[in-house]
Amino acid sequence: MQSLTNEMITSALDERGFNYFVDADGDVAGNFQGNLIYFFRIGDQKEMIQIRAMVQHVFGMEDVLRLYEFCNSWNHDRLWPKAYVHIGDDGTVSVIGEVVADWEKGVTPEQLDQVVICGIATGCQLADAVGALREDSI
Repeated sequence: MQSLTNEMITSALDERGFNYFVDADGDVAGNFQGNLIYFFRIGDQKEMIQIRAMVQHVFGMEDVLRLYEFCNSWNHDRLWPKAYVHIGDDGTVSVIGEVVADWEKGVTPEQLDQVVICGIATGCQLADAVGALREDSI
């Protein structure tokens, strides 16, 4: 067991052959099926990972109620990712998915890999479902 580091995160992504980048703040992210997915280290000791899938589909304010209903249903039926509605300062509306794991006592590369692939796979599943919702409104 070892403390969670960005190097562990990038190593897990490298092992699977995934492309990623490190932004100006030092956060790791990648584009997965058109969706931006971040791998944030959070918590007092940066011992937690938050895998945040920013779904590529964008909606307007008129869709907020429908998106809340979608997210409530999604969260009722699934453990991962937890979905919520995000309203941007510019009035655009999107859905975000999150998978979080707390490793206060340390993490193995295998545990990290399992959560990383869960965050990516379920984040992309959420994006597909939101895409279908978007197509239904066109």
